[in-house]
Amino acid sequence: MEKKFPLPPFNLETALLKVQQGEDAWNSQDPHRVAQVYTPDTEWRNRDQFINGREEVVLFLTEKWKKEQDYKLKKELWAFTDNRIAVRFEYEFHDESGDWFRAYGNENWEFNADGLMQRRFASINNVPIEAKDRKFV
Repeated sequence: MEKKFPLPPFNLETALLKVQQGEDAWNSQDPHRVAQVYTPDTEWRNRDQFINGREEVVLFLTEKWKKEQDYKLKKELWAFTDNRIAVRFEYEFHDESGDWFRAYGNENWEFNADGLMQRRFASINNVPIEAKDRKFV
């Protein structure tokens, strides 16, 4: 059986670690690496998309990072309890035309007993920015 430490129930130290692990995985821009922290039947809502299972996660992230180039993400723990964590985040990227954006959002995460994320619900908004205004260089 797969386990992704730390396992729930979370305390402040383990919740912070889980958030940092998530940030590191997403910043790798490796869809297969990211997908391994989710249950095989994971359930997502990402903006207006509904994604189910690791295979769909890989497809979604592969397409995402083709469009969102030079992606850099920062996550911040917002709250936690038992097997749930809430984060706020922001990330920057540019599109194929070279236009830069900063995305702001919130995610709610729910983990199974083995530390795999079984549900992820994300609300995200993009704001156009100038390259000179980037925070994550």
